[in-house]
Amino acid sequence: MLNYYKYPHTTSKEWVTFVHGAGGSSSIWYKQIRDFKKQFNVLILDLRGHGDSKPNLKDTFNTKYTFESITADIVEVIDHLKIKKSHFIGISLGTILIRNLAEKRPELVQSMIMGGAIIKMNFRSQILMKVGNIFKSVVPYMMLYKLFAFIIMPNKNHKKSRLLFVNEAKKLYQKEFIRWFKLTSEINPLLRFFRAKDIKIPTLYVMGSEDHLFLPSIKNIVVKHVTSSLFVIEKCGHVVNVEQPEVFNNETIGFIKSVA
Repeated sequence: MLNYYKYPHTTSKEWVTFVHGAGGSSSIWYKQIRDFKKQFNVLILDLRGHGDSKPNLKDTFNTKYTFESITADIVEVIDHLKIKKSHFIGISLGTILIRNLAEKRPELVQSMIMGGAIIKMNFRSQILMKVGNIFKSVVPYMMLYKLFAFIIMPNKNHKKSRLLFVNEAKKLYQKEFIRWFKLTSEINPLLRFFRAKDIKIPTLYVMGSEDHLFLPSIKNIVVKHVTSSLFVIEKCGHVVNVEQPEVFNNETIGFIKSVA
């Protein structure tokens, strides 16, 4: 089972589950925990191979990860803790996992908050992934990760987010990094399906105004999905919860209260 941390609230019945992205860990939510645990029950996960969720024997012989298997990891923890329903907050690739979970187990999802959401891979990001797939076995994985982090978060004010993700990625084994990187082959078909279907669950997208790779597609999808709304944080890049934690916390807590 995945490593997790839970912070029970003495009176609230609302649960909030945080899902990080590839290369991160539960530690990226450190600026959210204090504010959220004051008002809600909080669950924070380390995805497989990340943080303290070390690869198990089954993973050793499994050369390929899938969005289905990784989503099932999250559901396993939710079921284990007997959480009947939760608000889910994700960042970057974590938003794809939350959206997939909502498709497979909608009864578990009260609302979705998608930070730095990925809903479409534009031409530039697709080229980036193809180049990475070509060189992933011959170029040191940290060199690739640093390059991707810089392309996604290029500005000076993104430096803190870049360093945080790079330092967390250093804790991954190269084989683990390659397994996660191979997930990119599944992304486009999955995202096309998500864009075509409004799942009717209240959804808030929280994006940085400088998230040049992903913000344009989110603006388009919000127009089409009536249950979705968008909040853009000015002078902010991809990792909105790290760069602008106070704004992120205020907006997302307000959203949860509005749909609870």
